[in-house]
Amino acid sequence: MKLYHCQGARSLRCVWALEELSLDYELETLQFPPRVVDKAYKEVNPLGTVPCLIDVDAMMTESAAICEYLGVKYGPTPLAVTPDEPDYGAYLNWLHRSDATLTFPQTLVFRYSALEPEDRRQPQVVEDYRKWFLGRWRSVEAGLEGRDYLCAGRFTMADICVAYALYFANTLGITEAMTPNVEAWWGRLTAREGYKRALARE
Repeated sequence: MKLYHCQGARSLRCVWALEELSLDYELETLQFPPRVVDKAYKEVNPLGTVPCLIDVDAMMTESAAICEYLGVKYGPTPLAVTPDEPDYGAYLNWLHRSDATLTFPQTLVFRYSALEPEDRRQPQVVEDYRKWFLGRWRSVEAGLEGRDYLCAGRFTMADICVAYALYFANTLGITEAMTPNVEAWWGRLTAREGYKRALARE
């Protein structure tokens, strides 16, 4: 199994999941953005994005989907919530919300505040999508009310995937995301040995 990764990118979700599962894998860390820096990478992943997981005949490029895949294929594991559990729907919803709703607006903040040349940066876009992210991030604070983790009464792949959005928010200086329930949850997550190993692998 091989994972293509860039430091600090969404592929961190996959590194963390692999470390939590204690799976053997090869990690290839590329410079960001790989589609620009390493043209040969498109022979591996035509999208030129990270992550890219190669596992026997499977080639996957969506970070939340990779986490879901690993939890099912290499389970049973408490990191995955199964269809017979009451929180199965909530689990899938958090997994997909992590990218479709939470990380998406952050990518626009990142692009138009840091990646584009100075003359193409768009402060209004940055401000608008920062607010968009924070509006949707409130669901995480609310979802953690009275809970240690997002669903199923335990740490799962959903926590890994949603937590990356907080990691990225910290990188972007969106400090308002660190609300009380979120801060306590983040402390629990970052104390995990799997998280520490993932950062060390980075």
